[in-house]
Amino acid sequence: MKKFILAVAALFMAASMVSAQDMAEATEQYNNGATALSTKNYTGALEYFQKALEMGTAIGEEADEIVANCKEVIPGVILQIAKNHIKEGQYTEAEAQIAAAVKAAEEYGNEEVLADAKELAPQMWLRMGSDALKIKDYAGAAEGFLKSYQLDTTNANTALKLGQVLASLGKKEEALTYFQHAIWNGEEEDANKQISNMYLKEANVAFKAKKLEDAVDAALKANSYAENATAYLIAGQASQKLNKNSNAIEYFEKYLELKPDASNASAITFTIGALYQGMKNNAKALEFYQKVENDAKFGAQAKELIKALNK
Repeated sequence: MKKFILAVAALFMAASMVSAQDMAEATEQYNNGATALSTKNYTGALEYFQKALEMGTAIGEEADEIVANCKEVIPGVILQIAKNHIKEGQYTEAEAQIAAAVKAAEEYGNEEVLADAKELAPQMWLRMGSDALKIKDYAGAAEGFLKSYQLDTTNANTALKLGQVLASLGKKEEALTYFQHAIWNGEEEDANKQISNMYLKEANVAFKAKKLEDAVDAALKANSYAENATAYLIAGQASQKLNKNSNAIEYFEKYLELKPDASNASAITFTIGALYQGMKNNAKALEFYQKVENDAKFGAQAKELIKALNK
């Protein structure tokens, strides 16, 4: 019996010695992690803290403080690693680390890091889109902005940027979808301007291709979202070529209202006079010829026509 008691005592002492040794090692791992963290060696810090957590969990109650401290710090360290990847433009690696930070924060109940990680993800993809846009990589920009918007569908600016790059890629219907999202989220004025610009480009392309009806339609769509002097000019020029002179006059007059100091204002004014004259509206023809009778380029011709109309 005495031998059995001695054996049990020896076993207890051995277990105590192992526990003390493990505790010392776990503490060392934790301290090494803290040192690495102070020097911003986040990858090294994470390895030390994870090892300390593993050892502390195995030890039990004696290591509760180490375990608690590791659980508190690990999610933030992972998130910082993600931020460093973002700085380097390593978005795939950053995505994986953000996911790891979210998982750790949820598991360890770190609400602050969880909120930061969820906020960082859409910002990361927005940055990726902006970086791609700087080098005119529109496909890459669209990918980044789309991923960002999918994570934060209340961000009107992201929706606006996504619409712009999709328009640049010629994906009109998709662009319109995200411009509409921007409008729903409060960016109505800017979104409408972008839609107007999209249709203006379409009108210009159609006019150059001599698709005159299409040019007028696109120009009018542009102005239905945001008035644009150039759109009225294209509509006027296309209508004139289509011999729709009353429409041409209407669009040219709107052009001059919006851009009275345009470099071609005298030419457009003279053209309106000629169109009115062709429609036998001599009073209006005289009105517009008189506006350019002192113009260096059109004055002499305007005076001759004024004289003829006054006979």
